[in-house]
Amino acid sequence: MSLPIVFRLEAQTEFDEAIDWYEQQAELGLEFLDYVADTLAQIQAMPKSYETVFEDVRRAVVQRFPYSVFYQVETQKIVVLAVFHSKRNPKIWQARV
Repeated sequence: MSLPIVFRLEAQTEFDEAIDWYEQQAELGLEFLDYVADTLAQIQAMPKSYETVFEDVRRAVVQRFPYSVFYQVETQKIVVLAVFHSKRNPKIWQARV
């Protein structure tokens, strides 16, 4: 049985803002959403297959977009800490650990 995925509020806000930005700039909002959803499905299927990048935080790179999903695997759930653009300062999401 796969673990449920739960977004921290900050991660959900980042994700929503990125969807809105891509939709306004290039009408790619739905495509971005699909690629992130695919990434989340892969995380859910094999949560420990992605590299650990900071303490117990793992990173899954979103295909086609300069974003990564940073998450922790807990006993009962997978917690998404950030849906983060690769050019942003990583200390922002690291402060959430």
